Amino acid sequence: MSNIPTYKGEFIEFMARSGVLTFGEFTTKSGRLTPYFVNTGNYRTGAQMEKLGQYYAACYMENMAAGTQTDILYGPAYKGIPLVVTTATALYRNHALDIPFCFNRKEAKTHGEGGTIIGQTPKPGDSVVIIEDVITAGTALRETMEVLKNISDGIKIAGLIIQADRMERITGELSAVQQVKQDYGINVYPIVTVRDIIEHLYGREVDGRVLIDDAVKLKMENYLVQYGAKAH
Repeated sequence: MSNIPTYKGEFIEFMARSGVLTFGEFTTKSGRLTPYFVNTGNYRTGAQMEKLGQYYAACYMENMAAGTQTDILYGPAYKGIPLVVTTATALYRNHALDIPFCFNRKEAKTHGEGGTIIGQTPKPGDSVVIIEDVITAGTALRETMEVLKNISDGIKIAGLIIQADRMERITGELSAVQQVKQDYGINVYPIVTVRDIIEHLYGREVDGRVLIDDAVKLKMENYLVQYGAKAH
């Protein structure tokens, strides 16, 4: 019996059904052989994006809503653009929170209104929550921080919401999530972690198939022993 919150379990099964979470043998960008893979580029339909926004919104409500003022949701180009839009929509529709959003252009517009930001531009003192797909080595986040800093030095980053935390080391002993906390003081809120995935799917049928049986679980546990971040 899974002890994780209901929306997390539903999200894990949603990822599997969408072909985003798969199991087998894969080589990561760092050259590691992993028994599972998360490819967020496999969301392809309006129905999937509508559901995805609900899960981001649920994660926001669990971690950010109580006692936290959020002035703007920010989605880094390119993957963050549809994510921030569907999250803002779900927060309004399901939780009656009408939070402005924005995203950036990769190239500055030189005509019309100009600039690099579309939507509500953050101003000094604004509290911003970043909506992203995943973080790996943190390169994309560094770019995001530069974009936001160029808009205003006074922006406050209230948190970063991502879909999944693999909980594995990057270059040192820290995971990408831990590194973000150390480098920027930003709390990262994953909708699910790899531990959630193992706990929820082990021995459970999804559409008639058990995705994590004893053999797969052993491979995932061994992978975390070998590559998992310390004291995560």
